[in-house]
Amino acid sequence: MNIDIPAGKDPIGYVWGEMVPGIGIAASKFSLAVYEHTTLGLREFEAARLRIAQINGCVFCLDWRTERDGVKVEPEFADAVSEWRTTDRFDERTRLAAEYAERYATDHHNLDDEFWKRMSASYTQQEIVELSMSLGAWLAFGRLNHVLGLDTACVLPSHRS
Repeated sequence: MNIDIPAGKDPIGYVWGEMVPGIGIAASKFSLAVYEHTTLGLREFEAARLRIAQINGCVFCLDWRTERDGVKVEPEFADAVSEWRTTDRFDERTRLAAEYAERYATDHHNLDDEFWKRMSASYTQQEIVELSMSLGAWLAFGRLNHVLGLDTACVLPSHRS
């Protein structure tokens, strides 16, 4: 870890909640809102989230699978996300979600008219904004946790025992 954590303190709770409470608690609420209030389908949500996790290298994010009503994506899904260009496991929306995630994280200056035409044909304006905000949260907070070395200690508050 790249941050000193007092003995007996939960690393995530300490960094996000105690070290910078005015920022960390708000960031945590935004991060959780992405999961609690999404209208996106599970497969496109997970394709985008996992592609960001693959780019960030966040250990926790790579292992995490979002669950909705007891359903998670299949175990091979993460491999398909890595191969989003050629996999036959994805429909157009899921493929676009993975592509958008990759380009958002690595080449956002080159999101051209052709890309936006394809996005607009598959996603509503509201869904595009929601996906963009979700990508921003995952990119920022997954990268933050990885850079600070917290990603091996990360547990969402709703999943703590």
